[in-house]
Amino acid sequence: MARSEKPRLIVFDVEGVLIPKNRFIFEVGRSLGFSYLVKLLFFGFLYEAGIIKLESALRHIFKDLKGVNLETLLFIFGKIPATPYLQSFFCQLKERNFKIAIISSGIPAVIVKKLAATLGADYAFGVEVGIKEGELTGEIGGGAIVKNGKQKILLEILSQENLRLEDCVVVADDRNNRCIFLPGMLKIGFNPDFVIRLKADRVVNGRLSGILAVIDGKKHKRSFPSTNDLVREDIHASGFFMPIIAGLIGIPVVATIIIFISLVYTVSELSRLEGRELPLVSAITRHAASQSELYGFAAAPLYFAFGIVATLLLFPTRAGGAAIAMFCFGDSAASLFGGLISTSLPFNKGKTWEGSLAGFIFAFLAGLFFVSPWLALVGAAIAMTIEVLPLPVNDNVLVPLITGAALTLLTGLT
Repeated sequence: MARSEKPRLIVFDVEGVLIPKNRFIFEVGRSLGFSYLVKLLFFGFLYEAGIIKLESALRHIFKDLKGVNLETLLFIFGKIPATPYLQSFFCQLKERNFKIAIISSGIPAVIVKKLAATLGADYAFGVEVGIKEGELTGEIGGGAIVKNGKQKILLEILSQENLRLEDCVVVADDRNNRCIFLPGMLKIGFNPDFVIRLKADRVVNGRLSGILAVIDGKKHKRSFPSTNDLVREDIHASGFFMPIIAGLIGIPVVATIIIFISLVYTVSELSRLEGRELPLVSAITRHAASQSELYGFAAAPLYFAFGIVATLLLFPTRAGGAAIAMFCFGDSAASLFGGLISTSLPFNKGKTWEGSLAGFIFAFLAGLFFVSPWLALVGAAIAMTIEVLPLPVNDNVLVPLITGAALTLLTGLT
């Protein structure tokens, strides 16, 4: 790649982009004891649910960290696996004449600056924590935690570098960064949530290195599913058999088995984060998880299990079975075919017209095993509409539940 004559600025969120999302707070809480972990997770949940603002959540979290040695936090952060090949990736950005800034709203600035020095970033901002005699005082501040604070930081960097918004690229994953998704710049959502999917110019799922093609102005090329993609979607599609098995041995038995497997999986994931593996389960996870999931807690299977169990328990056999079948086959087909010929949806850059059409067809065919063609057609349309919309609740939960509810209503009317 030839070096660009004109300098540019690229800004990265840290958690969810450079390191696994929420991993730092989780590791801190776990290292300090169960009660600390519960408190930190509680305030984190309140923020994620939109009940309290980020600044309020952070003040509660760091208040509980009063007296913790800064070296302890540095040690904990040092054990967290970063996104693979970050240094090589940052070098490639430097070759493109980029100034690099990393901004975090949840990690102490002293840690973010150390990360920046390791990677060769030019600017680093984080939570300004009070420190006395090497220990945290519980007080926090800084522009990164206040409303629109990241935007002010971004504009200050642009002014200092004498650059315009058109010279800037922002890479982020969650709604806390929407204030820096400004008109005129290139906005990239990396494994993003529903808010960033709406605001992003392009969406990159999987490897962070995928943004290089976007930065270089290349069109998205078709991609064939990886081995991990095939294993993951095979597992997803196998959910089709759950209603059938439930008809043979009973819904309560199947629900109990799924819940038990979910608990075993949760234990396996927590063990994997500590560097220990649970035989068979960890091996399946390693061969089915996406690149980003391998470096954090892969929660998607738990949403998947919850969606199936809830649908089995809440709706009549035919409607629930059809909803699960449509969800499992339709979503898998959409994922596998979506990358082959990619035309992004305007309202959800992470989905494609081709994938959605394939998902609709396979959802319809799966539904025919349980309901009439008319109901299968309507159910498939509902399932795929929910699947492509950028909604705040995981589609592994919403798709089967809403489709099941709709089919239950329609079955009662016909």
